[in-house]
Amino acid sequence: MRWLVLGGTKFLGRAFVEEALAAGHDVTLFNRGKTGPELFPQVEKLIGDRTNPDDLAKLAGRKWDAVFDPSAYFPRIVQMSAEQLKGSTDFYVYVSSISAYRDHSTPKQDETSPVGTIEDPTIEEISGGSYGPLKALCERAVEQVFPGRALHVRAGLIIGPYDPTDRFTYWPVRIQRGGAFVAPEGDDIYFQFIDARDIAQWVLKMATDKTGGVFNVTGEPTRFGDVVAACLAVTGSSATPVYMDTEFLEAHEVQPWQELTMWIPASNPPYAFMNDTSIAKAVSHGLTCRPLTETVRDLLNWHSTRELTQPPAFGLAPEKEQTVLEAWQSR
Repeated sequence: MRWLVLGGTKFLGRAFVEEALAAGHDVTLFNRGKTGPELFPQVEKLIGDRTNPDDLAKLAGRKWDAVFDPSAYFPRIVQMSAEQLKGSTDFYVYVSSISAYRDHSTPKQDETSPVGTIEDPTIEEISGGSYGPLKALCERAVEQVFPGRALHVRAGLIIGPYDPTDRFTYWPVRIQRGGAFVAPEGDDIYFQFIDARDIAQWVLKMATDKTGGVFNVTGEPTRFGDVVAACLAVTGSSATPVYMDTEFLEAHEVQPWQELTMWIPASNPPYAFMNDTSIAKAVSHGLTCRPLTETVRDLLNWHSTRELTQPPAFGLAPEKEQTVLEAWQSR
């Protein structure tokens, strides 16, 4: 297949291009040429900013079998891209998010669950209250231009090599360091995530079959104890989790999601079941996920090559972790 990728050099986009090339697909990149310009020297690169109509015009008169769009957050921008490409491709893949749902107060939400709304749909500012509803509006914008010819990938937490967020990466890196570490609640709480490469492989299959629609695309809920076990198995570390109850963690101002990454306590009703989203529909259409140990191994191999110029945006700082551990031991 001939693919146009909007972006294609950062995290999910990069993973998609790697998987597409490995599978023998032809790829054209359209991006600003600022992130990873040295990547993929073998593919055609069109330099342009998708927010600029004059740059988008560079796509006119071209033909691709499908478009992969992992890099849009605002309906206006998506609408511009879709309108420009409606005569150039038969199929549009838009990467959305399970955050598009109105809330996650009930378990096993599926694709029929209501999406969030926003008072001003023209706002172009990302916040906790706008991100999900804007993603839902982006889906609608694509569907209006490509009715029945679009795949909407409502991704969960995406993990794997090249992840710039450190949301999952925090755990294997922390466990590799060894020693006692702060852990939330118990080993039987659940996290839900998916390797970027598994999304890419599934999208390639779906697009080849021209199968459109809305799909939740993340992994099955995974016990935190199994995350720890996978990290220990890969690293050979002797790190030990110190499980602390929610009340204690909140009293010591340990932030869910931000510091203890992926943790969403049940005391946060709108998000209580975000780690328990139904993926039955995607699984019935061939979604599979690689072993967690494979992701952890590849993630740590990549992490060892990183040059970090500032502390990670996610994760519990070592100094604060030590303070919390001492408080737990002396409680």
